[in-house]
Amino acid sequence: MKRVLALTACAALALVACGDDDDDDAADTVSPASVVGTAADTKQIIEVVATDYTFTGIPDSVPAGTTFALQNDSTKEVHEMVMIRIPDEVTETVGQLLALPEEELDAKVGEIEPTSVIVALPGELGMPMVGNGTLDEPGRYAVLCFIPVGADPAMVEEAMSMPPGTGEAEQPDLGGGAPHIAQGMYAEVLVEEGP
Repeated sequence: MKRVLALTACAALALVACGDDDDDDAADTVSPASVVGTAADTKQIIEVVATDYTFTGIPDSVPAGTTFALQNDSTKEVHEMVMIRIPDEVTETVGQLLALPEEELDAKVGEIEPTSVIVALPGELGMPMVGNGTLDEPGRYAVLCFIPVGADPAMVEEAMSMPPGTGEAEQPDLGGGAPHIAQGMYAEVLVEEGP
């Protein structure tokens, strides 16, 4: 696995154990792949459905301030939605970036902190672990799932319940194989300036 993606994956998985105090801002439950609330005084909420190994319901573009929620329709796999803003000078699609040699990818994107991380256990609505799923800054975003194929849901749930600041050595081994992005679980969304 490419170093930059491995670093981002480790950061995303480590953030699962760290949690986020902004959980009160989590998106309301909405029906799968739907848009709820489009009036000027209502925040747009889009629910994305995760299955093995794809995201459904991610539009090509959304206005700034849109909030994403994650519903996991898998019966066995944990899924996450890691949203990372792609630098403005990068023109390649997410798929093209993932296909680049390690050195080239590292030169283009470096280490980028996720804007939002939402983790969903099998059959459940996701829990925001970083941010609240809202994309406020215009630009292109990669949407990725770094959870290892076959990760033990009980171990992921244990990691999610660990207190903030838990060291990597103290976190449970999630087990499993290659990350879900290796199975094609990635997408891209353009966040446009609001009205």
